Amino acid sequence: MGGFAKQIKTTYWPETRMLVALALPICGAQLAQAGMSVVDVMMTGRHNATSLAAVSVGSSLWMPLMLFMTGTLMGLTPIVAHLLGGQRNEDIRPAVHQALWVALALGIVAALLLWLAVMPIFERMSVPTAVARESAAYLSAVAFGMPGIALFQALRAFSDGMNHTRPALWISLIGLSVNIPSNYVLIYGGDGLVNLLGDWLPTTIQQLPALGAFGCGIATALSMWTMAFAMVYYTRRGRTYRSVSLWQRLTPPSLTGIRELVVVGVPIGVAIFVEVTLFTLIALFIASFGEVTVGAHQIALSYTTILFMLPMSLSMALTVRVGNTLGQRRLALARKVAWNGIAISVMVAIINSSLIWMTAPTVIALYTSNPDVQALALTIISLAVIFQLSDSLQVNLAGALRGYKDTRIVMIITVLSYWIVGLGGGHWLGTHGLGNMSEPMGVHGYWIGLIAGLSTAALLLGWRLKWISQKE
Repeated sequence: MGGFAKQIKTTYWPETRMLVALALPICGAQLAQAGMSVVDVMMTGRHNATSLAAVSVGSSLWMPLMLFMTGTLMGLTPIVAHLLGGQRNEDIRPAVHQALWVALALGIVAALLLWLAVMPIFERMSVPTAVARESAAYLSAVAFGMPGIALFQALRAFSDGMNHTRPALWISLIGLSVNIPSNYVLIYGGDGLVNLLGDWLPTTIQQLPALGAFGCGIATALSMWTMAFAMVYYTRRGRTYRSVSLWQRLTPPSLTGIRELVVVGVPIGVAIFVEVTLFTLIALFIASFGEVTVGAHQIALSYTTILFMLPMSLSMALTVRVGNTLGQRRLALARKVAWNGIAISVMVAIINSSLIWMTAPTVIALYTSNPDVQALALTIISLAVIFQLSDSLQVNLAGALRGYKDTRIVMIITVLSYWIVGLGGGHWLGTHGLGNMSEPMGVHGYWIGLIAGLSTAALLLGWRLKWISQKE
């Protein structure tokens, strides 16, 4: 007992403090970036219904692309963490430069897709002509920002790997501070400025056109490039990065360096893309159940997504800590760091579940005054209490495995668990039930499927982490 108490004091408590210190700025950055999407929806919604629909439809196309890029570039974090832990600082600069080349290529490809492929997609989706036209304009503007956000994410992954997660928070807040006024000016034009500030403004400003969804896309692209340039400036001037000399000399593209990043990063990008499409497909299936069900589902999902930011941030921080420790070749300590992070994720899940249970009626009332939607949302959120534990466990187990650079197996487990167990099982329960044992469960069946899929992922990832940590 005394030995375990000593380990808590000398190993687990210091690791917990370090992990939380890394995770909290990541969480703040995630919330700030999510805030940009909220601002876009709120401001275009106040302009007109067509602009709101255009931004909503357009976001469903560019957000998965951005998340795939982000996941792929997250592969740089464990690479840098391993090099830093092994005191191989001279190898960090070329590794980061290869990530920047990959980021630039991904950003350009994403931009081309948004310019060239959206109208055929809208035609197949039977999107109304006015919405499709305005959404295409919105996406054509967002496309200019895709290389910028890709470069930002690459440099953020580098900074996180250097145990320096605060810059992403401050720079994301800068991006949000650019996004809000840019949105206002570009969406509402001169009329909006007159309503806000009065008619004393110069005539040229009063005559600025209201660009609606297109203006929102321009503001988004401006925010993306602002964040990219701010991150370049900070990594050039910041003391933390001086040992790396990141901007001293540009390393040309190297097949070996790019291959390492792609091998580690692409499975992360695919896993994130699979998760996003899981929730998108469930939303499409649930749409046939009517407005009350759709509203209740979106409320429950929105609330749980906000609370999920902390477990996800812990996962990203855990990747860094495990990678640092493995780079130092302290394999036994890396195993302790990983499982300590999993234990913390369980505690966070318990706190989140308790918070949901206690605040659900109040929070639901903030979203809607419809009693039918409130009642249904409350029953869904009772399932979300269980959902929190499975979700927190699986994302942090995946984060620990990424610290080991073990990403392909994580991708396979994610695809099988999410799409076959989660989506397939949820769709069966929602539309057929349990044969003679129950009627079709509707939206509750889909949420039970989600719990089953996430629990399956947690069990398989737990087995994988136990195996690979003992092997190492």
